[in-house]
Amino acid sequence: MKPLTEHDLRTSFVNSTKGEAKRMHVPKDLGERPWDDLDFLGWTDPAAPDRSYLVIELDGRPTGIALRRAAPAGRARKSMCSWCLTTHSGDGVVLMSARKAGKSGQLGNTVGVYVCADLACSLYLRGKKSAGPGSRFHESLSLDEQVERMVSGISAFLDRVSS
Repeated sequence: MKPLTEHDLRTSFVNSTKGEAKRMHVPKDLGERPWDDLDFLGWTDPAAPDRSYLVIELDGRPTGIALRRAAPAGRARKSMCSWCLTTHSGDGVVLMSARKAGKSGQLGNTVGVYVCADLACSLYLRGKKSAGPGSRFHESLSLDEQVERMVSGISAFLDRVSS
């Protein structure tokens, strides 16, 4: 992924108003992110842990969505991320919902997906981060094919947010 600036991030959101994008907390360590290992940038708002953000490059431009984290289910279990297929124990996979863009979102409509709580899917795929023993199963797909599958899943979710 190409390195992004704060301006790139704030202007990329499809399901936020300009005021919401202006008020969001953007990571202060953008220059230190492992951009070569990222297929998208995901982060949690330090001031509001139930809010997360995701920005991915689609059709040559950054596209972002604001996400809300559902309350924890309360029981420990293993769950699998819908995007990178990493299995986590406990609250490592959470339901994140995104307000739909446009009029539909203004009416309160949302879409949801179960994903890694830390949005570090790219790092799990590349083995740069581990969710523990047995969290990643051996696949016959190459890393590039796994990344393509993950990006396709994120793109499909963004299509649902935008439609």
